[in-house]
Amino acid sequence: MQNVADFLKDQTIKTDASKSYVTFNSIGVVLAVMPWNFPFWQVFRFLAPALAAGNCGVLKHASNVMGCALAIEDIVKQAGFPANVFSTLLLDSKSISSVIENPLVKAVTITGSTNAGKKVAEKAGSLIKKTVLELGGSDAYIILEDADLEKAAEICVNSRLVNGGQSCIAAKRFVVVKSVEKEFTRLFVKKMAAKVMGDPLNETTDIGPQARVDLRDELHQQVKQSITKGAKCLLGGIVPDGKNAFYPPTVLTKVKKGMPAYDDELFGPVAAIISARDEADAIRIANDSVFGLGGAVFTADSKRGERIAATQLEAGSCFVNGLVKSDPRLPFGGIKESGYGRELGMFGIHEFVNIKTVWVA
Repeated sequence: MQNVADFLKDQTIKTDASKSYVTFNSIGVVLAVMPWNFPFWQVFRFLAPALAAGNCGVLKHASNVMGCALAIEDIVKQAGFPANVFSTLLLDSKSISSVIENPLVKAVTITGSTNAGKKVAEKAGSLIKKTVLELGGSDAYIILEDADLEKAAEICVNSRLVNGGQSCIAAKRFVVVKSVEKEFTRLFVKKMAAKVMGDPLNETTDIGPQARVDLRDELHQQVKQSITKGAKCLLGGIVPDGKNAFYPPTVLTKVKKGMPAYDDELFGPVAAIISARDEADAIRIANDSVFGLGGAVFTADSKRGERIAATQLEAGSCFVNGLVKSDPRLPFGGIKESGYGRELGMFGIHEFVNIKTVWVA
């Protein structure tokens, strides 16, 4: 709570007034439209800052995780918040528009696909209501010629397979400088092949099934289309037998612009390895995307990596020699079709307040 007090503390600004400052006021009810892939964490990273700033929240969760939504509502009640400060709406997606129209709702935040974000933003924009959009991503990880390839491959594989590859900030495109492409690819494929696919309740399992069969089938179509256009499949790419939603760890190489593996978000355990001539070409390829959620660079020269991350990668979160992740202490969000606005940290709590100027003669 000390951080909240600091974030929302009045900020004095010296002007020609006898007193002038900025204060931060709550705005009312914030609607959250949340996805299934991290059904608790996604909600709490909206909810905690919103309530701390004095707002109320209503949640339209994904239809396949309504049990999580109700559990969160119960947790808020047990924490001692007043009744109706936070409520779960048991509605389908078609009802979101009417909720946004409700005059009590002052702002909307959504974590989901780019298409879903566009629809929410269009509706909220028509009513001049503030939005924060945390949408899809196709994060590029750059591997430079001086990188520790063993370490980089390990981190890259773990990032690609987090939550079965079903994460907006999972690494998806691996842009490798030509001089180390062969060795990185060998290590990457070896580590991907070692991952055990199976029952997620089994402690020896590394990767479970996809969320739904239709999502798995859509992913497989993206893989097949990329192969048809010239990509080479070094691992996986075959739908397992049986009535299930499993998809194996898959590695595609010779990936180029115009392929789904290059242009689109692959929401599952499919890695696209893209060759780059040098550092400048790698940065160009990494930025050659409609998405801009996260990115990473691997190099033995931390200053070199920091320069690329801080000034040259077009993304909301850029890491050096580590996998992209969200941290409550740091702002999180994207640019381009990955959305706008920020969650978490000081910047996240300021998204849903009235940043008010007070001037006294």
